[in-house]
Amino acid sequence: MNKPVVVSEETLTEPVVVADVAPAAAKAAGPAYLVLAGISVSHFLNDTMQSLIASVYPILKDTYALDFAQIGMITLAFQFTASLLQPVVGHYTDKKAQPYSLAVGMASTFFGLLLLSVAHQYLVILVAAALVGLGSAVFHPESARIARLASGGRYGFAQSVFQLGGSFGTSMGPVLAALIVVPFGQGSIAWFSSIAFLAILILWRIGRWYAPQITTKQAAAADTHPGAPSSRRVALALLVLVALLFSKQLYVSSLSSYYIFYLIDRFGVSTQAAQIYLFVFLAANAVGAFLGGPLGDRFGRKIVIWISILGALPFTLALPYAGLAASAVLSVAIGLIISSTTSSIIVFAQELVPHRFGMISGVFFGVAFGIGGLGAAVLGKLADHTSIEFVYQVCAWLPAIGLLAVFLPKLPRHVR
Repeated sequence: MNKPVVVSEETLTEPVVVADVAPAAAKAAGPAYLVLAGISVSHFLNDTMQSLIASVYPILKDTYALDFAQIGMITLAFQFTASLLQPVVGHYTDKKAQPYSLAVGMASTFFGLLLLSVAHQYLVILVAAALVGLGSAVFHPESARIARLASGGRYGFAQSVFQLGGSFGTSMGPVLAALIVVPFGQGSIAWFSSIAFLAILILWRIGRWYAPQITTKQAAAADTHPGAPSSRRVALALLVLVALLFSKQLYVSSLSSYYIFYLIDRFGVSTQAAQIYLFVFLAANAVGAFLGGPLGDRFGRKIVIWISILGALPFTLALPYAGLAASAVLSVAIGLIISSTTSSIIVFAQELVPHRFGMISGVFFGVAFGIGGLGAAVLGKLADHTSIEFVYQVCAWLPAIGLLAVFLPKLPRHVR
């Protein structure tokens, strides 16, 4: 664990510098495993509550006679809030650290769940989803910074541990919806506010660890490594990374939002059975997200990005034409492969823009994921005018965007 540095209240207004610019001895100490575990558990709890929204779509659709476009708008309300605010939150915390902002942000999720449990009008449902998105906007940029700070130099590993909690949390939503919300109805969503309260307690304790870990320095131009890419190549690389994460996130969003309806419409399975199939896909996503970071540390992030996105293409192309059992198998393969890219993309972006980890994490967690939410709304409209099967035939080509990885620069060895 890094040695605490006591700072005054005034110095917290200076740019925040995380562990990778600290002395080499801090890296030699290795990761702060307890902190990584705490932030991963918090990510698990946060994303469990987020995934609950998509998991209760069938209930909301039947209860309030919503069409697919309106379902997509709920996804948009949730993800657009996070998209709009995450880069802003990250940019602000780069300049002035907010150790307890994570606990405060989680309170928004707490109230959003309570509101969703009693919402009986479509507009109120949208507001509740937006409140949960607001909690996500505050959580992701600063928690990603804490994961890097606690990494001990193993950035890919730390990001994977962080992503593992979120991915498993996402996979738990359908299971909890099948076991609790479907039998007991919309009002049972209020029970999940207890999860938000537990997350608040954990994040408050992590905030106490984080506050003395902050080191500051006067704003100054960062030293440029002779082998580092130019500013123009950095800008191009960031655009490519956003496109790659967009392709991955939009495909995962299409399955998260509409896979249940696809299985019900095509194979006639029950809502609870469809939610279990969705859980299997999302659990595979969690495993893939964990494996991607260490593989990027070992073999290079660019190679992992290439393999994980393009490698999923044969399986996504086959999915719309497979039977029920084959669809389950293909969804596992897709989840394992396509989600292994997330950690490598985010760490690659952080290394392109050193000392702006909050902002860059906010951009990639917020903007790229928010674009995925906008895409989900468009896909819902497309499903209303065509069919849910046609949507999956179109989405099957999204991993082909992985060809853009050819434009990513080769980073100096010292930042890999």
